[in-house]
Amino acid sequence: MAFAAAALALLPVATIAVTAIANTGTLWSHVLANILPQAAWNTAILLLGTGIIATCVGTGAAWLVSAYEFRGRGVLEWALLLPLAVPTYIMAYAYLDVLSPLGPIQGAVRWMLGYSSPREFRLPDIRAMWGAILVFGFVLYPYVYLTTRAMFLTQAANLVEVSRTLGVGRGGVFWRVALPLARPAIAVGVSLALMEALNDVGAAQFLGIRTLTASVYTTWIVRTDLAGAAQIAIAMLAVVIALIVFERWARRNQRFATSAQRARPMPPRRLGGFKALGAFVLGFLPILIGFVGPAIYLALAAIKRIEFAGLSPALIRATTNTVSVSAIATAVVLVLGFTIAYAARIQPGRKTAIAARIATLGYAVPGTVLAIGILIPVAAFDRTLDGLMRDWFGVSTGLLLLGSGTALIYAYTARFLAISVGGIEAGLSRIPPSYDHAARTLGQSATGTLVRVHLPLSRTALTAAGLLVFVDCMKELPATLLLRPLNFESLATLLYGEAARGTYEDAALAALIIVVIGILPVVLLARMGRTDR
Repeated sequence: MAFAAAALALLPVATIAVTAIANTGTLWSHVLANILPQAAWNTAILLLGTGIIATCVGTGAAWLVSAYEFRGRGVLEWALLLPLAVPTYIMAYAYLDVLSPLGPIQGAVRWMLGYSSPREFRLPDIRAMWGAILVFGFVLYPYVYLTTRAMFLTQAANLVEVSRTLGVGRGGVFWRVALPLARPAIAVGVSLALMEALNDVGAAQFLGIRTLTASVYTTWIVRTDLAGAAQIAIAMLAVVIALIVFERWARRNQRFATSAQRARPMPPRRLGGFKALGAFVLGFLPILIGFVGPAIYLALAAIKRIEFAGLSPALIRATTNTVSVSAIATAVVLVLGFTIAYAARIQPGRKTAIAARIATLGYAVPGTVLAIGILIPVAAFDRTLDGLMRDWFGVSTGLLLLGSGTALIYAYTARFLAISVGGIEAGLSRIPPSYDHAARTLGQSATGTLVRVHLPLSRTALTAAGLLVFVDCMKELPATLLLRPLNFESLATLLYGEAARGTYEDAALAALIIVVIGILPVVLLARMGRTDR
């Protein structure tokens, strides 16, 4: 099963490579001359800006809640994760309306300055590169916050004490001791944030930034040039590979950095009065920008929409579609994930490890790239099957896999299998091998040991992995946009369509549902963080 999952995960990437290479003619010249340079430049600037903001905000927030003790610190520790509940496309959607010339922010600014209309005064348009960088940075900084805070919490107190005896102040401890030791953890968090930024298609299109991902989508959907889209996808895969190599290198260095941090952890410095208030306000700002502001806007817009027109049938259908498809995909991912993790436990070896690593590579591949790689072989299979059924039985099956949503579930499975495997492997690793030996001694077969020992003890890991996979499937926009069946709308695609038409209030409730459900894994991460401490 692990090898079959690895083959299914490799199929989209191999398909893209073959399609891109087989069509290197005039199409490639057009892509190389007219599309790729600008898209690659925009993507590079966006990733650079996002990385800088995510690093500064995430590292600063992590140091604030790790090195200082003040009233409200416990709330900030978990609340700083809340922007993870807001997908980038929802963040862009919310701020586009809030910061529009007729929106509340610009209206308040004009009122304070004595202007009466947008013609007299307006703020810079957020639909620009700076707006995209701010949106991505304040949504994705929690990746850096998570990894860096974990490193700061393990900083050895003796290192800090030695630094203080040498005359280094608290700020000097951060710059000369804590930050150098945390660089590998920061690099891991930044690489994860940049992978998420590269996967985005909705926010980039809303904000008018032609990135590589947006170019893949428009080349395929608008220009119906599948070969050109595959060629751009190859460039995206090169960026992904570079990020993966960077992340692996950072993780290796992180292991060395933590080897010297097994001693007593660094005690936080207590703050009081205005310093404590200032620390809380400073820590709350990223939460305000990345979660509270968009959430309040969505709630008010949703209430206004419900009062005006009630719940629309389209929203109910989209919610039903989202829950059903996400649930099916989650079940498939959990079965495959447990099979791979269990195979690695009972049959450890190089081949099993390689198969498991390949099977989980899909999480690093952007959804648009994965969708193209799945569409081509699945469409070919549908056409072949339809032709055979017509010839043999006189019956047309049409687009069986594409039209039934099977291709979409395949994309979800390939993309989020890594979450399932990682979580379940961690759960199984906590079960001592002696339990297996004891069960076999008591006459249990391999199946009996699985059913009576491993599955019950892995229930928590399975539940956590299932929750994370379900929420990620529900939020996934790029793959859903490109592989959904005809007349199929999910909450994400419904929001995308309404935002593209400029009818923001009509999609506010869909966005609010996504954000509310997206809070669940954030709560899980916060609980795991408290347990680890």
